[in-house]
Amino acid sequence: MTMTATEPIPGSELAVDRMPGHWLLARMGKRVLRPGGRELTDQLLDALAIDSTDDVVELAPGLGSTTELVLGRNPATYVGVDRDPVSAERVAHVVNGPGRSVVNASAADTGLPEASADVVFGEAYLTMQPASQKAKIMEELARVVRPGGRIGLHEVCFAPDDLDQERCGAIADDLQRTIKVNVTPLSLRGWTELLNEAGFDVDTTVTNPLHLLEPRRLIADEGALGAARFVSRVARDSQARARVLAMRAAMHDNADHLQACVVTATRRSPN
Repeated sequence: MTMTATEPIPGSELAVDRMPGHWLLARMGKRVLRPGGRELTDQLLDALAIDSTDDVVELAPGLGSTTELVLGRNPATYVGVDRDPVSAERVAHVVNGPGRSVVNASAADTGLPEASADVVFGEAYLTMQPASQKAKIMEELARVVRPGGRIGLHEVCFAPDDLDQERCGAIADDLQRTIKVNVTPLSLRGWTELLNEAGFDVDTTVTNPLHLLEPRRLIADEGALGAARFVSRVARDSQARARVLAMRAAMHDNADHLQACVVTATRRSPN
């Protein structure tokens, strides 16, 4: 079941100048909100090789666009975990049916049984968590994923791996100021180390430019009509236009040091 435009957007009660950037984009009609666009989402799902034998958990499914792609692969079961009650309710309309559910919970404390998932994945969720919370979430995911199971991340990363910390901090400040969320990317090496330390062996890594708001990416993700509708809505709303242009500028100005990345890994067996 596809969601309709009339269903509420998380954060819609907030003023435009305070609304988290991804929900502002959704309010303007953007449906693909992941850093590397639909292209990297497809590569993530292909690398995870989800099939009809898999019990799948998705972190922070948001608008449910990736959820629909996962369900199209007919997993044995699907559970979405989202701490935002509005988002959880939205996605519940997509996943209704046997073996499909959404829980309103934190990724650091899902309440799911130990070793209950073959595949766990998230997109742009860990990027928005501070270092301490990233570690807690990874500990929880290691608990939930069965030995031999897979994990996939689609996140924002700094480039190159040895970019100095002062520059990383300045870029993060730019993103946080414009997007209005706690954006804390890692380098690609940082994401792989996070997984390794949690008990996962990295299988694949892919990077793409962070072109979320560039014209070609908009058309590729939303289609020509959807992209035109998004641009028209932004153009008619002066406050939203200022926010969107500021977000685009922050990404563009730091383009040499920001990428979208996918990392997949396999859960090691306990010793």
